[in-house]
Amino acid sequence: MASFTNLSIPLLLLAILFPTLALCYINPAATSVHQNATKPSAYHAYIVLVEPPRSNAGEDAHRLWHKSFLPSSLTDESNESRLLHSYTEVFSGFAVRLTDAELDTVAKKPGFVRAFPDRTLQLMTTHTPEFLGLRNDTGFWSQAGYGKGVIIGLLDTGIYATHPSFNGHGVPPPPARWKGSCKAARCNNKLIGAKSFIEGVDSGDEEGHGTHTSSTAAGNFITGASYHGVGVGKGTAAGIAPSAHIAMYKVCDSRGCEESAVLAGLEEAIKDGVDVLSFSVGGTMSPIYDQDPIAIGAFSAMSKGILMVCAAGNDGPDLFSVTNVAPWLLTVAAGSVDRSFGASVNLGNGKIIDGEALTQKASPSSKSHPLVYSEERRYCNYSDDSGIAGKILVCENTKSETQKSNVRRIVGAGASGVVLFNDKISGYTTIVQDYNSSVVQVTASDGGILIAYAASSTSSSVASLTYNNTLFGVRPAPVVPFFSSRGPSFTNLNILKPDILALGLNILAAWPPSTASGQGPFNIISGTSMATPHVSGVAALIKSIHPDWSPAAIKSAILTTSDIVNSTGGSILDEQHRKAGVYDRGAGHVNPARAADPGLVYELGAIDYAGYICWLFGDEGLRTIVRNWSLTCAKLPKVKDV
Repeated sequence: MASFTNLSIPLLLLAILFPTLALCYINPAATSVHQNATKPSAYHAYIVLVEPPRSNAGEDAHRLWHKSFLPSSLTDESNESRLLHSYTEVFSGFAVRLTDAELDTVAKKPGFVRAFPDRTLQLMTTHTPEFLGLRNDTGFWSQAGYGKGVIIGLLDTGIYATHPSFNGHGVPPPPARWKGSCKAARCNNKLIGAKSFIEGVDSGDEEGHGTHTSSTAAGNFITGASYHGVGVGKGTAAGIAPSAHIAMYKVCDSRGCEESAVLAGLEEAIKDGVDVLSFSVGGTMSPIYDQDPIAIGAFSAMSKGILMVCAAGNDGPDLFSVTNVAPWLLTVAAGSVDRSFGASVNLGNGKIIDGEALTQKASPSSKSHPLVYSEERRYCNYSDDSGIAGKILVCENTKSETQKSNVRRIVGAGASGVVLFNDKISGYTTIVQDYNSSVVQVTASDGGILIAYAASSTSSSVASLTYNNTLFGVRPAPVVPFFSSRGPSFTNLNILKPDILALGLNILAAWPPSTASGQGPFNIISGTSMATPHVSGVAALIKSIHPDWSPAAIKSAILTTSDIVNSTGGSILDEQHRKAGVYDRGAGHVNPARAADPGLVYELGAIDYAGYICWLFGDEGLRTIVRNWSLTCAKLPKVKDV
């Protein structure tokens, strides 16, 4: 999961922090996968794909078949079960803890297909419906019934079930086809499913990420919503599909998201009957499709009519940084919204520099103070507090917790304020952070102006700070922020990834009362994690109008009707205010109303993808991903490189 805010956890559910975990590489079929271990007897977690049992057996028979591959002892020295999960829907297989020698034995048994190390994935951590053209009681939103009757499943950190965004008042019961349930959570007609796939942990949300994404996708209308209840960003909060049902599958915690748990959640979501799956999770880079258990499981979901919407990742702006790249996934990049938490730096020479401040002072002083910049203390690394009283300090923003603590200490010691400017990579992207003090954030370009002004005359360089509350109609918007991962895909340059751009910068949504990274009832965070549920909500609206549309048809409608211009009528820009290319923004920015009536959709099904898979991977890849044992590449149409 990942979010760019004050998350103090090492995971990144594609809401941004800084992904640090290297991906493990998977083995070719029928060869063993080895990980470094200090002892030969050490256990490692693997995801093992096997052929299904010969008869059309039920779950119990599948589980027995899976156990037949395993050593006689199914518990380790601590008496914990080594069979972690058994899968029948995402693919035929299981997750298990084995030694290297045991894996070699399993790989030699008839019916073995392939084994993968169990990776730890990362989280890719209000006004936004209006920016998308969704207005209450009018137009497309009303015509779509606000997503009525559609079930959105989320694979995330859990959910704070009693938040008002998930109140069931006025929401009709779920469709009769719904087979899911709640475990240890207070569910209702809005929140119809809540399960945990992390041992010993319930479906509650200790991180906030899952609550945030759930309310973005399908949260209720909440009047007077604002950041931590203090008025910043105040307005009516609503999910993109506020009448849709929500099902939460908790597969992540503070340690990250084990791939085996994600697959178990995906398995359950398919059985339960969700319509759309929102997945704000990924690795630092995606393996190729036939070696990616998530892509393989998502293929099964697609073949059963479920669209899986995924985060593109937060490793931008480098090329080839996009994750979740299989063509049957809808991969979402992040863009800005036309809202700013306004603040200004008023220079003594009459120039005004516009910035942002999440902490808005009610009655700031108009008095000017000396404006100071020190190259030696460029990052606000002041070792003592002498000489800073009554001054406004200019520093480069490192987005680190250490700097945040220093800034709070500096203001507490008597500094009149701090102006933080972006680094060159961030450019015009301002990820607002809460400093609980007199801090204004500005762009990299404006940082250069401030440095030059402060150096021009140290005795007369003065400034004051003013706060302008929440501003709307900020231009240009959307802008692709620096963190949003870029294409193309390493696997195939001819498949455009990311697919689509949606709002993911400084997004206000529901939050639990208290977490290590903020307190509720609403919080503002950034990341492709936040962009993903916006598109999941749009997919739910389209599904509500066109219940018979396939995942490919919905994806096609969203892509072919997207906007390639911004709010000024010019090209969508990137974080340096250059023209954004297709590897930055995908097809364009999502336009919900147009997507509901695209005029033409491109249909693709499992057999169509099968030909493409054959072209890339041959019969072995076909067997791994498609799992139709009667199919061979010789029977399928040839797909040629375009």
